[in-house]
Amino acid sequence: IDPNIGIVPVPDDRLDKLVSVSSSKKKINTTISFVDIAGLVKGASKGEGLGNKFLSHIREVDAIIHMIRCFDSDDIQNVNPNIDPIRDLEIIETEMKLADLESIQKRLDKKNRKNSSESEINILETALNCINNDKNTEEVLHENYSKKELHQTGLLSTKPKLYVCNVDEKSISDGNNYTKSFISKFGEKNTIMISADIENQINQLENEEKINYMKMINLNETGLNTLIKKGYELLELETFFTSGPEESRAWTVTKNCTAPSAAGTI
Repeated sequence: IDPNIGIVPVPDDRLDKLVSVSSSKKKINTTISFVDIAGLVKGASKGEGLGNKFLSHIREVDAIIHMIRCFDSDDIQNVNPNIDPIRDLEIIETEMKLADLESIQKRLDKKNRKNSSESEINILETALNCINNDKNTEEVLHENYSKKELHQTGLLSTKPKLYVCNVDEKSISDGNNYTKSFISKFGEKNTIMISADIENQINQLENEEKINYMKMINLNETGLNTLIKKGYELLELETFFTSGPEESRAWTVTKNCTAPSAAGTI
């Protein structure tokens, strides 16, 4: 019911090399936070399931990762009668659009308009037009407004999205019919394949066992590391470093930020 928050270090070989060059006593990776929110059901925008509580949790994040079921199993329950990743995602997207629609209409109401800036009203009107005409809201708005302006509106449909196809062990290399149909519809640019089952097994192994197991199943990188890197890319972040005898440390900044802004992070 309540979100689980995981703060994970961002893996970076360059930091390991700096530790070696500077003979640093400490290594401090930069981190990325994942907020694991309970699944969304049809009718959430009208209060079904966690309803508005779910929607308030998701408004705070910078990007949304959709974990999509792409495997068959009699052991793991499914709220729907069959496995259909496209339908599952469309339910979620529809609920988020409906929630945005309700929020936009309230804020554009005559008595509430005075609480919004001109820029915010323009964004809300553009978003309303996109939702009503089934256009890609995120794409249209990101072409015309800054990330900061969009984030301040709290609209769900403006957030960057990443799709994670959760597959079984045998599908991790080449995918399966579910992932193929999903990718043919939503593209592979922001879609990755992960097996939660494999990740669970990896997490229980010691370092050397982990390396041997990954070699055995031809996995070059853990799904978590792939997800971290893809999330970093999606949010247009990059890393810079400070290094000396006491510590080598990685810091997160937005891409193309100025030197004073990067220094301000420290």
